[in-house]
Amino acid sequence: MTFRLGTTMRNNGCNGIVDTIDQGSGAGKVKIYTSTQPGSVGGTYGTLLGTLVMSDPAFGAAATGVATASAITSDTSADASGTAGTFTLTDSDDNVLSDGTCGQGSGDLSFDNNVIVAGGVIAISSLTITQPIS
Repeated sequence: MTFRLGTTMRNNGCNGIVDTIDQGSGAGKVKIYTSTQPGSVGGTYGTLLGTLVMSDPAFGAAATGVATASAITSDTSADASGTAGTFTLTDSDDNVLSDGTCGQGSGDLSFDNNVIVAGGVIAISSLTITQPIS
């Protein structure tokens, strides 16, 4: 037997996840790193390539288990050069809440070009978080 979530439960679960990003004194952040995803959230992420600031609140309400991020401010001057491999979502106090993989046309966060150049622009056009059915 498979345990499944109805739409209301999926939405509530998804909203709980994304609302955590809004905790702290300001807007949450997306941080981009060179490393592969560590063994656990909050592990070692390698070189910080850049930080993008989310809106506050970061996401709208979930519909059918999917929450879509509000506008994310581009990092207009990347901290370092490297290939994006991992990203974290943090609250405004830099507490790491989740992480995922980055890639060029792949990964949890897909870039059109994941090679970042110091001083260059890092932009995210859209970001969604999905609460699965089961």
